[in-house]
Amino acid sequence: MKKQMSSEQETSINHNGNGDGRAEGDLRHDWSAQEVVAVMGLPLTELLYRAQGIHRRHHPENTVQLASLLSIKTGACPEDCKYCPQSAHYAKATGVDREALMDVADVLDKAEQARAAGATRFCMGAAWREVRDGADFDAVLEMVRGVKALGLEACVTLGMLSQDQADRLAEAGLTAYNHNLDTSPEFYGEIISTRTYQDRLDTLARVRQSGVTLCSGGIIGMGESQLDRARMLQVLANLDPHPESIPINALVAVPGTPLADRKQVDAIDMVRMVATARIVMPSSRVRLSAGRHDFSREAQILCFLAGANSIFYGEKLLTTANNDTHEDLALIRDAGLDVEALSGVERSTDSP
Repeated sequence: MKKQMSSEQETSINHNGNGDGRAEGDLRHDWSAQEVVAVMGLPLTELLYRAQGIHRRHHPENTVQLASLLSIKTGACPEDCKYCPQSAHYAKATGVDREALMDVADVLDKAEQARAAGATRFCMGAAWREVRDGADFDAVLEMVRGVKALGLEACVTLGMLSQDQADRLAEAGLTAYNHNLDTSPEFYGEIISTRTYQDRLDTLARVRQSGVTLCSGGIIGMGESQLDRARMLQVLANLDPHPESIPINALVAVPGTPLADRKQVDAIDMVRMVATARIVMPSSRVRLSAGRHDFSREAQILCFLAGANSIFYGEKLLTTANNDTHEDLALIRDAGLDVEALSGVERSTDSP
């Protein structure tokens, strides 16, 4: 039997729970966990209806951003994230070999290919716990400058940053820094022991201080509860301002990692996460990220209906498989959406 919502939950959903006359879809930074749980638990049709209304209010252009992701330094990460095949703790079991930082020229060649295929954001990921000053960091700064020179948004994920490093990335022209919270503060210790939740929040604060935009989301399907999912979104939604990009990942249960036996995420759970993220962070991009490869076309279109307006685009995400690029363009076209164009460049879903 469907559990009835309390009058307090109804008030929270319908009127933002603040009594000050704000309309649903107004930006706010005072969400409670109970409010987010109540939103996530709405009947699916009602949840989609509300999410779509908020999406249309804040994103009237009806476009999907294509973001390409490249691993610029792979493997041998000292972190023990239980979902990650790049962790040195599981390397023997996952078979992911250590690879040195890519040459700048090779990275920029990949960026040019991504631009030609329709991407407007180029994301570069390095399997580091934290950035260390020196030749490698200088090379990353050169990569950022080169990607920006191509007219692309430049995003990197490099682990923890000092304020000086965040400032140097900003000076190089970095558009966004990706640093996911992964899950709730309460469940975090079940997944990672080598870095604290506060370490992640501190890095986000330094990036924000530098003037670079934030890309921060998380992963579902790791054994967390619905409350954990809501708490992760609550933490993000109560940052002021909200992260500009919210990647929602479904666990890819990679053989050799401690989470290898986890069941595939239910597609409706993914739709609910996207819709809830859209409602609590109305103006942010919500990006379908890892795990999308395992969902049907219909499930992915439901995610667009729920408010997703960005995807990771390209046949590989760091070390895991992703959708075929031509299939993605057909999916976006069939959903009646448009691909976001580079400034001053016409884009079609018929061809890159």
